[in-house]
Amino acid sequence: MKTTALATLLLSLILQETPGETPAPKTGGWVKRHEGFVEEAKKGGFEVLFMGDSITDAWRNGAAKKIWDATFAPLKAANFGISGDRTQHVLWRLQNGEFEGLTLPKVVVLMIGTNNIGQKDNPEPAVSAIAGIQAIVKEIHKKSPKTKVLLLGVFPRGEKADHPLRATIKEINAAAAKLDDGAKTVKYLDIGDKFLQPDGSLTKEIAPDFLHLSEKGYQIWADAIKDPVAALLK
Repeated sequence: MKTTALATLLLSLILQETPGETPAPKTGGWVKRHEGFVEEAKKGGFEVLFMGDSITDAWRNGAAKKIWDATFAPLKAANFGISGDRTQHVLWRLQNGEFEGLTLPKVVVLMIGTNNIGQKDNPEPAVSAIAGIQAIVKEIHKKSPKTKVLLLGVFPRGEKADHPLRATIKEINAAAAKLDDGAKTVKYLDIGDKFLQPDGSLTKEIAPDFLHLSEKGYQIWADAIKDPVAALLK
């Protein structure tokens, strides 16, 4: 095999392993939601921005909304979470208007990656989610060097401690933790253990489907990060 052909093959294999760092849009209602966030970004007026997937998206719903209003609304927070998003979708959104307002947030709360590894359709390896998280943090600082990122470890999923995805999440989080620079620009925080029982199990009381959080789960989340967010705002 010629050198150029071998290089092309190796490149294609690498790209297959790391789709998480390749910006990608979705279609349908996702586009409308993105466009709504772009308009919200243009208006500005928020100092904290939550970005992520359905777990972040659901701060808008029911009891979680009440917790949000009590904990984060006073901090001038906005929620740009979209259900089903992977790292590549958040990265595309950042590059296409959701981070281009007249005033950019002082803090971004980022928790993303579970859909890269856990969806039934085209699941990706840990390396893809890791590359995507790194690309998102880099993109945030490219657009706004002064914005600080509270980077949350991917939350636990699966009922038991030996669920296969737990090991994958641990691998992702170990890599994400290395982005922490002493809170100069990135503070990494893994609050996953707060959702778990002593034996490592995840109960329906915290996550009814062993992934998405209950009201109690959202209260745990809020209590765990409200002080770190406030500290990053100073």
